[in-house]
Amino acid sequence: MLILRTLAPLVLFILFTSCDMRGGGTAVKAVRVTSSGPGEGYLPVTRVVDGDTFWVDNGTEKGLKVRLLGIDAPESRKSFNKDVQHFGKESAAYLTRLLTGKKVKLVADVSPRDRYGRTLSYAYLEDGTFVNALLIRNGYAQVLTIAPNVRFAAEFVRLQRTAREKGLGLWARDFAAAEKG
Repeated sequence: MLILRTLAPLVLFILFTSCDMRGGGTAVKAVRVTSSGPGEGYLPVTRVVDGDTFWVDNGTEKGLKVRLLGIDAPESRKSFNKDVQHFGKESAAYLTRLLTGKKVKLVADVSPRDRYGRTLSYAYLEDGTFVNALLIRNGYAQVLTIAPNVRFAAEFVRLQRTAREKGLGLWARDFAAAEKG
C-alpha cells in the first residue's frame, strides 16, 4: 500500500505530461489527443459533481476527483458559503449527459492540483471532443483562468464571446432579464 501511495503521484504526472497534443480542428476539438491503442490512457467517469467537477476511476479505491481547468460553471447545489447559482442545475445536467458512461483522457497544465486537492485537468472524450471548450462554447460555463494554468485562455475567451453573442446557455436573453428583475 505504501508503494502504491508513493508511485501514484508519479504515475499521474507521467500520464498528464506524456500526452501527444497537436493543434488543429474545430474549437471544440482544438487539441487532438492520441494514444497507441483504443481506449488507452482514458479513465471511466464514475460520477459528476457539478458543471465543472467529476470523479474518474483511476484504479484506486476512492478514485480521482477532477476539476476542469480554465472554466467555471455556476454552482448547482448549496455548499459551505455558496448558494445555488443561475443556470447551475442546467450546467451540471449537461456535463452529466456528456460524461455518463464515457471515458476521458486527462491532460494537465502547469499546476496539477488545486488547494482542495482536486486534480486540475483538461478533459477529452475518446472521440477527441475537448470537454472544457464544449462547456464554454455552449454556454454551460464561463472562462476562469488562474495562472499558471493558461494554455487555452485565449481560445476560451473567444468561445465565450461567441456564446454570449449568440445568447447560449447562461448567456440566454431570458435568463439575463430574469436575473435583473
